[in-house]
Amino acid sequence: MVFAFIALFIISTVAFALSAVSGGGAGLIVMPVLGLILAADHVPAALSIGTAVSSVSRIALFFKAIRWQITMRFVPLALPAAWGGIVLIKQIQPAYLDFLLGLFLLGNLPLLLRGHKRDSNVRDADGMRWLPIVGALAGFISGFTGAVGLLFNGFYHRLGLRKDEIVATRAANDILLHLVKVALYAIYGLIDQTTLVAGLAIAIAALVSSAVMKAWLHHVPDHLFRQIGHGAAVIAGVSMMVLAGHQITVQNNVRIRYAQRTDETELALDWRRHRLSFELENPMELEIRHVVKDRDVATDDLPRMRSSSGSIFHLSPSRGLYITPFRRPPSHPAPV
Repeated sequence: MVFAFIALFIISTVAFALSAVSGGGAGLIVMPVLGLILAADHVPAALSIGTAVSSVSRIALFFKAIRWQITMRFVPLALPAAWGGIVLIKQIQPAYLDFLLGLFLLGNLPLLLRGHKRDSNVRDADGMRWLPIVGALAGFISGFTGAVGLLFNGFYHRLGLRKDEIVATRAANDILLHLVKVALYAIYGLIDQTTLVAGLAIAIAALVSSAVMKAWLHHVPDHLFRQIGHGAAVIAGVSMMVLAGHQITVQNNVRIRYAQRTDETELALDWRRHRLSFELENPMELEIRHVVKDRDVATDDLPRMRSSSGSIFHLSPSRGLYITPFRRPPSHPAPV
């Protein structure tokens, strides 16, 4: 476990250093690592502890660059929306939303491959009126996952903010949100000793990276700032999808099985108590079978798997297409 926290600290330091020159995204990069140490519903709490400290340090470094008119519009709806996201953690597994967010972040790949475009200073005149809605979405997603990071960076760019203004304003938007979330996570019992230690490791990493970001940020050209942000989003998206996919696979007992016998070949997908199998039988008849497995029957043996009910879709050169339902009669104990 000690090695895991050391690895978390090193990866977090690199992630927050990358976040310093991309306008965010450290939490989304660290999230897959936390998923290997903590329970899924404790990951958002650890992220919020660490990123709250990061936000404090960035406010101290870039206080003069904060766009307070944006913060005043962003925060009011973000706070109650974050509470809604935290409540939802107790109802839905975060892995499903993490997978969708990872897929959304992969949308930055075309922007990354597009290369350098001449920077534009044109501001979106309608952007300010959308800020309350953006704040509500950011608060809800942040409450559910613990981080928003780069999801809304494009919106800040459309408002015409410089890179230092993006870093400072995002920190100002996030600090109160993270503090409220940490209090709510504690109330809902989502912070234990391991979660607190992980959050403190992330917090120290954030302070280390923030100590050098002030001196280096002005050396990063604006176009490179955006490209690094797109690249970090793609990395975070891939990591989130891989981790979420693994969690979904474990939680739902997803397995792919293959069996070959003298007269047939079978490929099956298990999902909870369901099995979808494709059987190729001689002479060239395809059977697509869906079955509901018994709760008390192990399914490690593919050919001998027992089922309580299901249906079979047949595709035969001689008989055409047809469906046959079936139900296994309940077993009764032998009479004494």
